[in-house]
Amino acid sequence: MKEIKVVAAIIVKDGRLFATQRGYGDYKDWWEFPGGKIEPGETPEQALKREIKEELDTEISVGDHLITVEYDYPKFHMTMGCYLCSVVSGKLTLLEHEAAKWLGPDELESVKWLPSDIEVVEKIRGIL
Repeated sequence: MKEIKVVAAIIVKDGRLFATQRGYGDYKDWWEFPGGKIEPGETPEQALKREIKEELDTEISVGDHLITVEYDYPKFHMTMGCYLCSVVSGKLTLLEHEAAKWLGPDELESVKWLPSDIEVVEKIRGIL
């Protein structure tokens, strides 16, 4: 099975977290934490900063590692490193996603999360 390594930004502000809605692919309209693939030669932190700049035209500060999720999708195995992040500059402009929203602890179940992100949501419950 094909394996991919990705990173996700858990952007937290005022007790809420930033979620994005996919606009393409098999999981179009499902919700996720923004991020993407780690390119050869990049550290996870470098990849996350690059991906958020590309996807949201925003500079972030990458903080503590929150969780690593291993998940088997039908076509590939994914390892996703998730990091707590904060916005340094920019307005989280959607360049690739269909929609985005800030979710408080009581709103986490209001969106349809990607299967790999459900474990992350459960982990976040303990810190929001």
